[in-house]
Amino acid sequence: MNVKGLAHDHVSIAGYGALLRVPKQSQFGLSALDNLTYQTACFERVARAHRSPRPLGVILPNEDIPLGAIVADQIEGRPPRLPLDLPALADTMARIHALPLPPAKQRPPLADHHDPLAGILREIEQQARFLEETHLGPASRREIDAELNWAMEFPTLEACLLPPQLQTLVLTDTHPGNFLIDADDHAIIVDLEKALYGSPGIDLAHASVYSSTTWDPDTWADLTHEQVADFYRHYLGILAMAGNSRVAEALRPWLLPMRRLLFLRAITWCVKWKALQGHSRKSGKQSLDNTEDWSAENSDPALIEHVAGRVKEYLSPTTLERMREEWMSPDSPLHDL
Repeated sequence: MNVKGLAHDHVSIAGYGALLRVPKQSQFGLSALDNLTYQTACFERVARAHRSPRPLGVILPNEDIPLGAIVADQIEGRPPRLPLDLPALADTMARIHALPLPPAKQRPPLADHHDPLAGILREIEQQARFLEETHLGPASRREIDAELNWAMEFPTLEACLLPPQLQTLVLTDTHPGNFLIDADDHAIIVDLEKALYGSPGIDLAHASVYSSTTWDPDTWADLTHEQVADFYRHYLGILAMAGNSRVAEALRPWLLPMRRLLFLRAITWCVKWKALQGHSRKSGKQSLDNTEDWSAENSDPALIEHVAGRVKEYLSPTTLERMREEWMSPDSPLHDL
């Protein structure tokens, strides 16, 4: 099938309404079997919300398929059209976030960010280590460093004044290109390998930031601040209608801070990807401990070219400033969520 992502190949099984989801790498740095086990658990748990493909079986790692494969439903649908389909995305995420949180002992193998703030700060810190290697211009570094400085101070200066952070099953990788709209106008999430227990605010942010809505050409959209605010209001309205007004109120003050942190997670991923591309050009192979490989040797060169173009724009000072304006502008409606 047409490959749009860096981590998997997809093979349609003709006549069965099913496909093989074949990992090309582990983005969490797991072994082949652990990676397959993790992804299978993601499919099984998210499927309980009835907004994702059902897992139908597993092919264990073997000589012909070194990382194994998951057999899952093949979803028929169209790419989301933004902002028209944002309410459908909000509804799907609300259903998944509303799934009962299992006791801590039952959460593995999925990652458990029992402190969601600490969890995303660790991700940002690990990726930001590559900043010096990317040799960004001073204007871009100023934008990124300003947010990194805020993030380092946030836990002690601001977060301590907020209510306890909610923890739910979250999808983690919710850019609109990872959804399909089915015949019933439901948003079906089809990319599940990064699910974990963390902050629902991250899912909402990742579905609506500029670096997500302009990532996939099939779902490209430059949303206004008001359209983004409406998306958040719709999600909070779903919680209220379901009798979860207390949950909505507890989540509300975290929405903008988690959006800023998601921005940093996305931008530092771009930094890491750019640095590893430099490694690839020097050594002919781009990898970290043989688990992450985003090189042209492991993906369609056209896809790598597309990613390179996106990364270049997102790390430009104009785009960084444009993205930060959502919270830096005192007139942004996101302050009123």
